[in-house]
Amino acid sequence: MIKLLAEDKERLDKYISLKTDISRSKVQNLIKNNKVFVNDKTEKESFKVKYGDVIEINDDLDFSINVDPENIPLDIVYEDKYLAIVNKKSGMVVHPAPGNYTGTLVNAMLYHLGLESTKNLRPGIVHRIDKDTSGLMVVAKDEKTLEDLSSMIKDKEIERKYLAIVDGVIGPQSGIIDAPIGRDPRYREKMCVTSENSKNAITHFKVLKRFKDNTLIECKLDTGRTHQIRVHMAYIGHPIVNDPLYNKGASTPFGQMLHSYSIDFIHPETKKHLHFEADPPKEFKEYLNKLENSL
Repeated sequence: MIKLLAEDKERLDKYISLKTDISRSKVQNLIKNNKVFVNDKTEKESFKVKYGDVIEINDDLDFSINVDPENIPLDIVYEDKYLAIVNKKSGMVVHPAPGNYTGTLVNAMLYHLGLESTKNLRPGIVHRIDKDTSGLMVVAKDEKTLEDLSSMIKDKEIERKYLAIVDGVIGPQSGIIDAPIGRDPRYREKMCVTSENSKNAITHFKVLKRFKDNTLIECKLDTGRTHQIRVHMAYIGHPIVNDPLYNKGASTPFGQMLHSYSIDFIHPETKKHLHFEADPPKEFKEYLNKLENSL
């Protein structure tokens, strides 16, 4: 349950979308399903809230859709009966959503696991990485493992490291970016560093190599906010190369030069130490070679 105290005069659906991380389309669905109350009463999405109105949002409505298994090749670097570690290619969406009901990692995992088309039984996505970010991620095969791994993520017991190529030459050898992230009120598809309706976000970075106009860095997350590394690096003036959303430079269809290259944790069931690394995709390496050759 989310509770808001209105501070502006605005349409109900727009106000909730601006003040929370909930998309406007989902807000409208919540309103239609009587999951939103203004001063203890349901209202239409066009209702104008005013200063002092108390808005309560029950955002647990299930908008699940039928998800079909699809024979999509996957690069699985480790698998047992509890979980799998997948090296996701850039361009693959992780979870079905409006506009992306097919071709996702979940569709591919359903086929790989031999599961039927289903609404409820799905591979457990423990943590997401952006569509155009490549690299390692963990997928749970049952509810208990999903709960255990999700708790481990929350307790910072799963270490994930990323490689990124950014614009500009970073001076310090390492640093910590501690800046809260929330939805950009002007561009809903973007996140931004803001004190309004935000969550704490901490990114550690380390310089691996400096080039004439770029820097290769390693990033480690204390938190897992949407677009966190992309937002934080742009915030300090070093946006990720080829990022179509946070970098003003030209971008190609490949997407941002950001790769989840390392994952390290204790298996929640077997208690074995798991550590895996994955090389960046060829586009990342080709860009890096170009920078090397320019030195």
